[in-house]
Amino acid sequence: MLKQDKHCSIMPYFKIHDGKLDEFKAGVAAFVEKTRIEPACLYYGFTFHGNRALCREGYADAEGVLAHIDNIGELLQQALTIAEIERLEIHGPKAELDKLREPLSELSPEYFELEDGFIR
Repeated sequence: MLKQDKHCSIMPYFKIHDGKLDEFKAGVAAFVEKTRIEPACLYYGFTFHGNRALCREGYADAEGVLAHIDNIGELLQQALTIAEIERLEIHGPKAELDKLREPLSELSPEYFELEDGFIR
């Protein structure tokens, strides 16, 4: 049975400062462990290309995204001492994205609205 897709994915692209790649990678385990307890998290992990990283993450809905941001806030602040967010994408249905626009406005994300689709 298919149901309406409320899923939101976040894709922060990090540029890691020179000489800090190993330190950034060491901190990834803390992000993964802290996120593991979030019931609305559908998937979460980091990918790397040189001194750039992408955190590939998905949540059941906008509320899950906000809970995650609250949960990892301190870790993110630590990571931003050795890296910067080059780009932040948030993908999902318009109704869910609209719930995120105000609370995430300081992060200046790019929003990508789901035009049509389903979730199993």
